[in-house]
Amino acid sequence: MHLDLSELSHLAPIFRELFKGYHVSRRDPELYAQLSNFQDQYRTLFKALGFELVCDTRGFYYFVPELAAAAVNKTAQRLALFTFILVEHLADQGRDPISVLDGGSLGRDELPSLLEKYRDLFIQAEVQTQDELEEKIMRRMTQLGFASEDNGVYRFLPPMHRFLDVCLSVQQDRDLAASLHSVLPLPTPVLVDEDSDEKLLQTDDPLDLAEFDEDESEEDALARAIAEEQELDA
Repeated sequence: MHLDLSELSHLAPIFRELFKGYHVSRRDPELYAQLSNFQDQYRTLFKALGFELVCDTRGFYYFVPELAAAAVNKTAQRLALFTFILVEHLADQGRDPISVLDGGSLGRDELPSLLEKYRDLFIQAEVQTQDELEEKIMRRMTQLGFASEDNGVYRFLPPMHRFLDVCLSVQQDRDLAASLHSVLPLPTPVLVDEDSDEKLLQTDDPLDLAEFDEDESEEDALARAIAEEQELDA
């Protein structure tokens, strides 16, 4: 495919956001519209760089590197664990987890009780105080496009489905095991050492939110991809 770079008017900001692990959704109207209108062109260009541009039908785009490792990184582990905790916490309160995590909100004032109730699990994520909860989990959620924050209220965005899908899958497995009177252990997800062969909530989507290439800047990576694509077209 011949690429007309003049059509990709938002190439730099789109690449910059996707490169750092951000999820572009409808709350980013200009970037989202550009990706939607020139999806094939962007996919071709980014493939030359070694990234797969994924479009989720629920309305968001994100990067996964080709041949990504199945084990998730620590940030993804924390966010997955937090999502699992939220699902159980909301269900215990009689609130529908899906309605909250699919466009709903959570108040900052709810975090202390949540931290106390699930302290043992948060310790696994190296989170022991509300400041650490906000810094290591809530702030990362907003940075990566899973949530937005306004005046102490966290509103969850469509990319949360990446974690919600995994949690619901685990719950379905638990329900099935219970219906079969199985003793199959399906524990709450826990963090694993980076050097371990264990996997956390392994799926076809590795939820890999790691830096893709720490030695290459996003500007250098983008320039290299464009040069390689132009060589192919020559």
